[in-house]
Amino acid sequence: MLSLDQKEDTALLDSVDGRTMLAGSNRMEILLFSLGTSETFGINVFKVREVSKTPFITKAPNMPRGVEGLISLRGNVIPVLSLAKILGLSAPGDALGGSMMVTEYSKRTLGFLVKEVDRIIRVEWDKVRTPDNVSSNSQNYITAITELADGKLVSILDVETILANTFGEAIVGNISPLHGGDDVNVFFVDDSAVARRKIAEVLDKLGVRHKHAQNGLEAWTRLEGMAAHAQQMGHHVGDEIDLIMVDAEMPEMDGYVLTRNIKNDSRFDGIPVVMHSSLSSEANRAMGKRVGVDSYVAKFDADVLAETLRPLLQRARQA
Repeated sequence: MLSLDQKEDTALLDSVDGRTMLAGSNRMEILLFSLGTSETFGINVFKVREVSKTPFITKAPNMPRGVEGLISLRGNVIPVLSLAKILGLSAPGDALGGSMMVTEYSKRTLGFLVKEVDRIIRVEWDKVRTPDNVSSNSQNYITAITELADGKLVSILDVETILANTFGEAIVGNISPLHGGDDVNVFFVDDSAVARRKIAEVLDKLGVRHKHAQNGLEAWTRLEGMAAHAQQMGHHVGDEIDLIMVDAEMPEMDGYVLTRNIKNDSRFDGIPVVMHSSLSSEANRAMGKRVGVDSYVAKFDADVLAETLRPLLQRARQA
């Protein structure tokens, strides 16, 4: 474990860059923090650029709920969000919190205000579970749960949903349908309900058929089942799946391990794998390439996603 004191805060990005070899190990590192309640929250370290004391925040009119204002960070103006307010955990007049995490994902840079940052822990993805009985406000923003050595639970934030609910979902515009798309089949997996909805919208506009799973282990179990059935029937699973699209971060099995499993199984030979992830840095692209992805697309630009998939699907249709 790595404790974060003020001296280490400024070096957080450097330490993150040194962890890229976690790809394919089915492990992740989580930055733990609190929001002024007894709960412990976490965020994937790869989404965090830096941690600092809460800076002066410039108020701005007509900000969405939970957005406290703007700051200038090395020449860029970024919005700052109060996570306690967004998760419905703060009362009127509560302090904003003593620390700010600068996050970068889905091509956006945001400041997240928290009470305090704790430490970084390393966890196995197979110890990360999808939360059950989601009902409360804060749980709508929780994508997964894991347990610390002392038995304390950590709620991992669904930052994609926070982004979508705060600033609105990305709009899927006009996308030309793929000629003969009704003969094309895509299998995709993503643990974010927002992401699944937007991916399905793009695929519907392309006019292709699709199935999905909600985490990497579920996806691999279903893909293995489809491959085994195809083998029994004497045909190639590629007759049923033309392209597989994976997220990088998923409970139980991440997209890197899932991709490696697919690429190491000859039954899936010839089926392209596209990684569609909110982790948009070059380091993450390199991790995807290392495990064999055929293309890497940063979330969420509907046009870029469609134009990345189009030539791959056209080739599959002509094969």
